[in-house]
Amino acid sequence: MHIDLPDKRYYSIGEVAEAFKVNTSLIRFWEKEFDVIKPKKNAKGNRKFTPEDIKNLSLIYHLVKERGFTLEGAKTHLKEEKHKTLSNFDIITKLESVKSELINLKNQL
Repeated sequence: MHIDLPDKRYYSIGEVAEAFKVNTSLIRFWEKEFDVIKPKKNAKGNRKFTPEDIKNLSLIYHLVKERGFTLEGAKTHLKEEKHKTLSNFDIITKLESVKSELINLKNQL
């Protein structure tokens, strides 16, 4: 899945949910379930997600929504094979972005 977010230091939960096309409640739920997601909170308690949080959310989304892992399965997969999964996921993400760029170029022709 290609996530279209502008380059910023922090993202609101609404921006993140819109980018992933899910409800904000799912983002909050994943925050509680997965300890790799640790958004900063301001004085009001609003969550501010960093690009690292977005990367972790992308990986969780990929495991749960695209590959069909259960939450427990995704947790154990992240703990046991995090480095291997991250490198594979980075490669897949880069290839998807190249593919979308090539499709855009094709459509412009």
